[in-house]
Amino acid sequence: MSQRLFDKIESQHFRKNPHTFEIGDSVKVHTRVIEGNKERIQIFSGIVIRRRGHGLNAMFTVRRISYGEGVERVFPDHSPLIEKVEVERKGKVRRAKLNYLRDRIGKQAMYVKPKEVQPTSGKGKGRRRRRTAKRTTKTTKTAA
Repeated sequence: MSQRLFDKIESQHFRKNPHTFEIGDSVKVHTRVIEGNKERIQIFSGIVIRRRGHGLNAMFTVRRISYGEGVERVFPDHSPLIEKVEVERKGKVRRAKLNYLRDRIGKQAMYVKPKEVQPTSGKGKGRRRRRTAKRTTKTTKTAA
């Protein structure tokens, strides 16, 4: 079968309003849980550490620390069981996958640098470099 046919079939199942979050953002994922004939909303909050796939196969992984243990959960992007994804805080990262957070312990495991808001008018503060004098260490040989 041709790829166009696959795309046409998949397009019917896409989410109408796509999620607008990035890797490194702290999010709350509201999922619909069906237990018997009851239905409730369960919230999973954490940091988005990766996104993968495209089309209907797109998924994202959210990680959090729960009672001292790291917990990761993978969510399909276009799943009808996901009600909404709330962005609590935008994160500034320089990686596509944040696997290094898995090695961290305590508060550092959930820390991603917050994204800074750029000034819109006037002169913004440029990046300043401090010049430091080179330290020279003299070693004196003593006769023993």
